[in-house]
Formats: sequence, structure tokens, C-alpha cells
Amino acid sequence: MATTAQLFEEPFDADEYIERLAWRTPGGGSKGGAEAFDPKKLLEEFVNHIEELKLLDERIQRKVEKLEQQCHREAKEFAHKVQDLQRSNQVAFQHFQELDEHISYVATKVCHLGDQLEGVNTPRQRAVEAQRLMTYFNEFLDGELRSDVFNNPDKIKEAADIIQKLHLIAQELPFDRFSDVKAKIASKYHDLERQLIQEFTAAQRRGEIGRMREVAAVLLHFKGYAHCVDVYIKQCQEGAYMRNDVFEDIAVLCQRVNKQVGEVFCSPETVMAKLIQSIFENKIQAHVKEKLDETRNSDVEQYLKNLYDLYTRTTALAAKLTDFNLGSDKHTFLSKLIKNIFSCYLESYIDMERQYLQNRSGMILQRYYDSKNHQKRPVGTGSIQELKERIRQRTNLPLGPSIDTHGETLLSQEVVVNLLQETRHAFERCNKLSDPADLPKNAFSIFLILVEYLCVDHIDYALEIGLSAIPSADAKNANLYFLDVVQQANTIFHLFDKQFNDHLMPLISSSPKLTECLHKKKEVIEQMEVKLDTGIDRTLNCMIGQMKQILATEQKKTDFKPEDENNVMIQYTTACSKVCAYVSKQVERVRRSMDGKNVDTVLTELGVRFHRLIHEHLQQFNYSSMGGMLAICDVAEYRRCAKDFKVPLVLQLFDTLHALCNLLVVAPDNLKQVCSGEQLTNLDRNLLHAFVQLRVDYRSARLGRHFS
Repeated sequence: MATTAQLFEEPFDADEYIERLAWRTPGGGSKGGAEAFDPKKLLEEFVNHIEELKLLDERIQRKVEKLEQQCHREAKEFAHKVQDLQRSNQVAFQHFQELDEHISYVATKVCHLGDQLEGVNTPRQRAVEAQRLMTYFNEFLDGELRSDVFNNPDKIKEAADIIQKLHLIAQELPFDRFSDVKAKIASKYHDLERQLIQEFTAAQRRGEIGRMREVAAVLLHFKGYAHCVDVYIKQCQEGAYMRNDVFEDIAVLCQRVNKQVGEVFCSPETVMAKLIQSIFENKIQAHVKEKLDETRNSDVEQYLKNLYDLYTRTTALAAKLTDFNLGSDKHTFLSKLIKNIFSCYLESYIDMERQYLQNRSGMILQRYYDSKNHQKRPVGTGSIQELKERIRQRTNLPLGPSIDTHGETLLSQEVVVNLLQETRHAFERCNKLSDPADLPKNAFSIFLILVEYLCVDHIDYALEIGLSAIPSADAKNANLYFLDVVQQANTIFHLFDKQFNDHLMPLISSSPKLTECLHKKKEVIEQMEVKLDTGIDRTLNCMIGQMKQILATEQKKTDFKPEDENNVMIQYTTACSKVCAYVSKQVERVRRSMDGKNVDTVLTELGVRFHRLIHEHLQQFNYSSMGGMLAICDVAEYRRCAKDFKVPLVLQLFDTLHALCNLLVVAPDNLKQVCSGEQLTNLDRNLLHAFVQLRVDYRSARLGRHFS
């Protein structure tokens, strides 16, 4: 059976168990073993082993039942023990409650007894204190201070406590009977107060924080406590301003003192606030007055710069000081200190700013015109001027004497940058120095000055002069410099618009002044655009006039009706070549002067007028067969030139003109076919007929019949 038990060792495997059992049985091993295989022995061994297993199972089952009974018995015993413990715990809890109630009862008795003892002891202590004070009072009454506390310097703290109480008592005594003793007590009171302040001052100089704290605690109940604080504040600032930068010195001083104040005084926020008030009302105010008063009447520019710098640095210092404990409303406290210093300067700030900006802007413009030796002309205004302008726009007639500017645009980016720079500084100062309620109004007034000097006195004046300098359409060798004016005015306006968005808009974006600014800007832009449009229109007329002169001078009648038809080289004429060269130059000039959609708009208008000119010019001649070919070559060159415009409409117009010129050379029998072509089919028949009539063989060949 022991062997069998060994066969059940973990891990148990039934198949392996059978194999091991068969291997142990004589004659039950595998084939080829030392003993031949005997199934009967193996069966007998299995039967016996099964019986043994049954016996083993019965014994194990009995053992299990015995253990289960034992487990049930022990569980019942444990349950009884738990119940006994619960009963014991309940009894203990009841005892604890009784003990707690007893303790509470005893504590109540003790507190009551303590109250009774205190009620007895307090009057006793008061009586003892009163007796002690009466003893000291008698000494003052006798005129001889015999107590050691008044004669020993080491007991000054105790003496201060006594004299402070005696001083309060003396205040209640009638003056006629106790005038002498009251005077003696007051004298001793002030003497001790002075000694304490001297002791505090000496301790501060020695850097003895502990002694300073003790003396300050004693002085707290004296009237001279405020004087002690004043002495402390005064000594703190001795030797503190060693740098050239007073604001940096103040920041360092306050940082150092703030830590010390908390260790010395029982109410450090009050002392710190008084220190900062002293600094602002004395040091900063004196510094500001010195810096501003020396330049207020002599150098306005430097005065405004100093005011902006001092106010900015003062507010920045105040922002740093908010980190310290200065009481419940420290922001209002600091704002009031700043206002007391700068109010007299800020009241007149915006008037000085406007006056300076006007003077400075006028000087910048005048210096520029002086450098150009230009005497600025008055620009007319009113109904007469407006009438002249409307007549000039509609008729392009020169009204008034023409001005020769020698190609000067009278526009300067340097001047513009200087004006914008001055205005930008003015906006920055306005943002910092203006009261929040007045900021939009002040910013708008600065903007109006910029409009007056930059847009009106400089840009608009240059446009007026440029318009006056544009020659008439029939002038020879005209200098069409107005496009340069357009280019520079466009660049300048972009700079003006950028400053409007970057520096003015943040100051007025949330106020009603925004509408006024936008309206003013729109009004200025529209006035400039009207003059720019007028100038560009008149310049285009001048360009067309120059082309007319070239054609009138260079184009000969024999160009399109040569005497010898056989010796003509098929190429474009000299007039065409010069016109195309001129047009290409003007197209490039327009591209340099304009930007965005304005380029296409102006080139479209120039291209349409160019086409109309060539169309009308070609209708002035009669064309032979070879002359018609020359005309086609000219128009082909004009069309090539029109490609530079990069405007589909212009190219289409010249394509149509080229197709019309084919009517000058086509055989009479093919006229109807050509006229019904894609490019000519939608044209007016009278226009087609007009071109056919230009042929020299129109009457002889009876082309009217073919055309109809």
C-alpha cells in the first residue's frame, strides 16, 4: 500500500499511473523485457490493486468524516467564544460611557472652579497692580523717584510700561490739584519715549533686528510710535540712492526693507505703505519735477519724451510694488500717489502733444520743400475751384497756367516716414498718458493732424501740382511723370493705412470715435482717388496724343499706296515701329506705377484707346493691293504689341482689326466669304463696308456689288 501511495504523488496522471503499475508487476512489462509478458498476472495484479484502492478509499473517507466532525465542533466552540467576547465588549462599552459621563461631570466642576478662582484672582491682581501703580504715583507726588525701575537703564522696558499706565491715569486727574504731578509724569513719559526712539535708532544702525523688534513693541503704546516709524523710514533711505537710475534704487530698497519690516513691526503693511508714500512724495516727485521743469519751456520734444519715460517707469515701479503687502486696497493707494505726482503735467499733455506734432510736421514738410527750392503754391478751394475741376475732368481743358515741375513728384518717402514716425510716438504717448475716458478723443485729434499734414498738405498737394503739370493732349514731347506721382502716392498710402491699423485702431476700436475715424479715412481716400483717376485719365489722353503725333509725323500717304508695287518689302512701317516702341514703354511704366487690379483697369483703358486710335488712323488712307499687305503687317505688329497688355479684351479688339484689314487685300469674289468669317460676322455691315471703300479698286472693280 505504501508503494501504491507513492504512485499518487503530484502531479497525478492516470495513464502514467497505469503504466507505472504494469511496469512494477512481474510479467506485465513491455515486450522484449527480462521476463515474458503474462496477461493473467497483470489482470490479477489489477484486480488486487483495485481492492487495495477500495480499502484505501474507505479509510480516507472515514478520516475525512472524522475531520469534518472535528471542524464542526471547533466552529461551534469559536462561535460561542465570539458571543462571549461580544457580551464582554458591550459591558466594556457601557463602562466606558459611564466613565465618559463621569469625566465630563468632573471637567464641568473643574471649569466652574477655575472660573470662580479667576473671579477671585482677577480683582486681586488688579488690586496688586493698582497698589503698585499707587506706589509709583506717590514717588512722582513726592518728587523723588526712588524705585530701581526708574533709575536702572536696563529696566527701561518695565519703566516704559509703568509710565505709560501712569500717563493714562494722570489724564483723568483734575488739573488744579495735580498739575505738578501730571507735569512730572508727562516729563518722564516724554523722556522715556525719547530714550526708546534713540535706542531704536541705534539698534537700526547696528542692524540688531531683535532689539528693534523689542523697542518697537514697547513704543507701540506710546504717542511717539509714529515718530519711531518716521525715523526708521528716514534711516532706511540713507545711502540707498547710489545709482544713476533712481527707479532701480527704489525697487532694490523696497525689496530689502519689506523683509525687514515684517521682522520688526507688528503691522508691517502700514509701515511699508508709509515708506512707499514717503518715496513717492519726496524722491520720485522731486526727480520728476527736476527732469520736466528744465525742458518744459525750452525743448518740448524732450519734455514729452521725458514725461512718457518717467510716467512709464513710475507705473512699472508701482506694478512691482503691488507684490508687497500694503493693505487691502493697494492698487488705489498707488494710483493716487502716481496721480498726485503727474496730474499737473497730464492735464496739459494733449495740448502740448498736438502743438508739438503740428509744429514738427510743418517743419518736416517745409524743410523738404526748401531742399527742392519749391515755393508752395496755394491750392484753391470753394465753388469756383470745384467748377473748374469738373470742367477739366469732362473736357481735359487746361484751366489756368501749366506748372513745370521738371519731373519732380513733390512726394518723398523719407518725409512720409518721418511724419509717420512722429505720429507713432504721439500715439504711444497718448495711449500711456491719456485718461482712459479721454483716450479715443485724444487719439482721434492726433489722427486729424496726420491727415492734415500727410494726406492734405503733402499727398493731396502733390496730386494737385501733378494734375496742373499734366500737359495738354496735343503737347509735343510731353513729360508724363504723373504716373510716378501715382506710384509714390500708392506706396505712401499703404504706409498710412498700416499705421492706421497698427497704432490707431487699438486705441479707438471700442469707442464711438471709431466711426468718425473710418469716415474720415474713407473721405480722404475718395478725394485722392478722384484726383488719381483724373490724372490717370488725362495722362492716357496725353499718351494717345503722343501716338497721334508719331503717326502724323511718320506715316506717309504713299506707305499704303506705293508707286512701285513690285519693289515693296513686306514689313511694318516706320510709324508703326515707333508707335509700338512708345506703347511698350508706357505699358511697362503703368505696370511699375500701379498694383493689384488697378494695373489691368488702366491697361484696359489704354488698350481700348490705343485700338480706337489705330482704327481711326487706318481709315484715313486708301490702300492698293501691296499697301493693304503693309497695313496688315502694321496691324500684326500692333497686335503683337497688344499682347504685352495681357488683357483679353485688347487682344480681341486687335484680332478683329487684323481681320478687317484682310478686306483690303482679299479678292472681290471672296469678300462675302471673308465677311461671314468668325471674327467679322457680328460686326456692323456699315463698318465692313467702310473698310472695303478704302481700297483703291473699290469703284473700278465695282466692289460694292460684290459686297452687297
